[in-house]
Amino acid sequence: MDGDGESTSVRRAENNTGGINHDGNHQKAQALQPVTIFQPVDIERGSSGGIWQSFRTAFHRYNLETRGIERVLSEERHDLKKLGFVQIGLLWFGVNLAANNITLGMLGPTIFYLSFLDASLCAVFGMLVGCLPVAYIATFGPRSGLRSMILARFSFGWWPAKILVVLNIVVLLGYSLLDCVIAGQIMSAVSPNGSLSVIVGIVITAVISWLITTFGYGAFHMYERYAWLPQLIVFSILAGIAGPHFDLQSNPSVGETSATVIGSRISFFTLNLAAAVTYSGGAADLFVYYPEESPRWEVFTITMIGLSLSFAFALIVGIGLGSGVAVNTAWSEAYGVSQGALIVQGLTPVGPFGSFCSIIIALGLVSNMVLPIYAAGIDFQALNSYFARIPRVGWNAVSCIIFTVCAIAGRAHLAAIFTNFLALMGYWVVIWIAITLEEHLIFRRWMGMGWNWDAWNDRKLLPVGYAAFVAFLVGWAGAIISMAQ
Repeated sequence: MDGDGESTSVRRAENNTGGINHDGNHQKAQALQPVTIFQPVDIERGSSGGIWQSFRTAFHRYNLETRGIERVLSEERHDLKKLGFVQIGLLWFGVNLAANNITLGMLGPTIFYLSFLDASLCAVFGMLVGCLPVAYIATFGPRSGLRSMILARFSFGWWPAKILVVLNIVVLLGYSLLDCVIAGQIMSAVSPNGSLSVIVGIVITAVISWLITTFGYGAFHMYERYAWLPQLIVFSILAGIAGPHFDLQSNPSVGETSATVIGSRISFFTLNLAAAVTYSGGAADLFVYYPEESPRWEVFTITMIGLSLSFAFALIVGIGLGSGVAVNTAWSEAYGVSQGALIVQGLTPVGPFGSFCSIIIALGLVSNMVLPIYAAGIDFQALNSYFARIPRVGWNAVSCIIFTVCAIAGRAHLAAIFTNFLALMGYWVVIWIAITLEEHLIFRRWMGMGWNWDAWNDRKLLPVGYAAFVAFLVGWAGAIISMAQ
């Protein structure tokens, strides 16, 4: 693959301008041949030789993924047995049932001074709205065989789409940073007298996550298939033990003006919306190996179910813990140390078993880190042809180093990172989703232009993107003007 994107796929595009069924009946028949969805075999077409070629050869020997940003053609897709759609739900449930969403829920009572009921309603409805774009983008994975940020080229064109790639990398690494800090806080709080530093916990979590993503698509799908179960058990234990200490009646906003309360509700609503919608940048990446004819409504519905159930459970547990900070001295002292320490404090009534559950919760954050690390490796390759020559696993390692260093530097400012980072990143994702919807519904469907997925790497066949880029800037300008300072 050279800088102009000339490749086999481009030559195929010159002869094929059909819609999403362009690969033909023969390729569809091949796509349905029994191949396990958890062991992809593929070829990374854009990487250089030498040491990287030896590395890829070793991965192929063990049937592990080395594919980069290249489109997954119909004949390379895998058999979608009955478990395939169950796997979609399990993957989203496993990815999202993590302690970072518990700590996000804590912000409702502790930062925005909302009652348990107010915070719960804002959190649940906010995340439901945020999950809708994620489920929508996820449906493009099977349809196109392309990653989320490559899809952006079809509306933004070749060069403006790279800005979205950079922003998405920031989102992905930022989430990994948050997860590492929370895991480090929990591990440190569990250790006797805090003998294990937060830094060590951060490094442990980052290394485990890197190892799983190194082996690619099949490895993390297999991991997420089972990782949700221990998290569901320990989250249920946490809710059962700490639940009696939740403050369900008090209203921390008593004495505030109605405008202040409304502002706090909107802020917490949008914070939870942003936490959900930012999954959109990697949603299609997870399903590029699914058959092209996979029913879109099923992918959409199961994604919504998996995400919303895990979000709701974790957020409400976090809101409950946060509500108890004002009335429970032990919880208040723990929260003063860190949000991770509050989770550990909620499990202290069961002694050493509570410490064991806390460690399970900390390690469960690996599930939430696998997707962003994997997607970040792909997105780095999308920046230019030279970056594409470096295998995804190389960029996964670079990503881990970057967010680990940042996590160590910002470990004492978790709440500030949460409230500022999530809100800021949510702006650009919402603008991108709006432009993608316009591209899809107006130009590709209503005007009958259709999709030529083979054009993904040819600048001549992609739109220039001026209109989308200007609309994006106008949207950003409106968001900046509307920001509360």
